[in-house]
Amino acid sequence: MTDLMNYDVFSKNEWRDFYQEASVPLTQASLKQIKAFNDQISVQDVQDIYIPLIHYLGLLIHHFDEWQNSKAHFLRQTPRHVPYIIGIAGSVAVGKSTTARLLKVLMNHFFSDQRIEMLTTDGFLYPTSELKKRGLLTRKGFPESYDMKALITFLNDVKSGKELMEVPVYSHKNYDIVPDEVQEIERPDVLIIEGINTLQLPSSEQIYVSDFTDFSIYVDARPKLIEEWYLERFKALLKLAKNDPDNYYHSYTKVPLEHAVESAKNIWYSVDLPNLEDYILPTRNRANMIIHKGEQHIIDQVMLRKS
Repeated sequence: MTDLMNYDVFSKNEWRDFYQEASVPLTQASLKQIKAFNDQISVQDVQDIYIPLIHYLGLLIHHFDEWQNSKAHFLRQTPRHVPYIIGIAGSVAVGKSTTARLLKVLMNHFFSDQRIEMLTTDGFLYPTSELKKRGLLTRKGFPESYDMKALITFLNDVKSGKELMEVPVYSHKNYDIVPDEVQEIERPDVLIIEGINTLQLPSSEQIYVSDFTDFSIYVDARPKLIEEWYLERFKALLKLAKNDPDNYYHSYTKVPLEHAVESAKNIWYSVDLPNLEDYILPTRNRANMIIHKGEQHIIDQVMLRKS
């Protein structure tokens, strides 16, 4: 793939051998609590992929902090606290949330003296009422369905050292922004921001979200595999929604399963796959790292940008 020529490609075994001086502070049971809904990951994958990644990030953050001090010294300014931002991108159902949560848990363990915060860009989706008003309900997830001005303002606030910020909360159960509920982000040392649009250039702005990120990860897999995971997740969500009338997916439980799955396939082919092909996948080569998954969500390759 020509768009990946500027990457060093490492097999799972090659990447694992770069750093194995620490063990996983998690059990398979605790991993179950961390992983995103219907995702799969093993303690061995954490040992082979995430432990070296955490060490690599530690080196980057150390150099980042040193550079902030060196820059302040050169400019004869008082050194200031600048948060390190990690962006995680990729398709729906590919496992971005699992990557984000794992990084947060592992960084809290290995970098215990630092404040690690995490959020998803879903909180910057327009509420359903606003999407309807703008005629964008069928474009939910596409770049224009996000309040990118608010997201850019938030990232500016993070980098400028604002003490306390509030972010809207999105509910996957209700498929909407939760009214009068916010997530507080309090002056992090490291902020992990996860979402399909973390590498995109919004049409309404002249700046990339990734211009604020200091390291970005793209979670990758073949579209056909992602479709399988998407449908598996949909069927699992139906089981949860069966006895919950307030759940967005409850209405799908009122029809035969094959009809509900057909509706999900239509959404995949009319919304999520075009969004992946037209807006998400083209940003892959902007990532500093690509984590590639194969069958059963097993990570088989890690790619690092050469420059």
